Amino acid sequence: MAKPFSPLAAVSVAGLIALADLVTKAAIVQLLAYGQQIDLFPLLNIVHAINQGAAFGLLATAGGWQRYLFIVVAVLASILIVRMIRKPETGSAERIALAMILGGAVGNLVDRTARMGVVDWIDVHVGAHHWPAFNIADIGITVGAAVIVLHTLFGDRAAPSVSDKTR
Repeated sequence: MAKPFSPLAAVSVAGLIALADLVTKAAIVQLLAYGQQIDLFPLLNIVHAINQGAAFGLLATAGGWQRYLFIVVAVLASILIVRMIRKPETGSAERIALAMILGGAVGNLVDRTARMGVVDWIDVHVGAHHWPAFNIADIGITVGAAVIVLHTLFGDRAAPSVSDKTR
């Protein structure tokens, strides 16, 4: 039987995601002028963009107050996620997913606190149609949330019930 994913391992994963996010954002700020774009592949560019809103630019043009709202939400969410990670009944898949969300939240929190917004730099597109630019923190949050949804929908079906074990 596999050893459960510990709370300390989860916090370490979160720290690695936040670190990778912040290092890549710093490199983009250092190497590219704001708005500059580097074409990598037919469907992928690197771009220096600032998102003052939430995911996909939600509330980006709200006038500045949203920055403080997003900071407060990120702090409260991070506290809640750490508490969830520490619960003994939290399973390994949930812990890993929560760690990914925590790492992304912390990465974007640090960036949003230091700047007026979050540095986004991954630009996926098909021809002239671009997905909103994103970063490693956004990937952690999105993948972590997807794992939680999938685990909620399908995770318990794979585990045998107590009555199955007694047969």
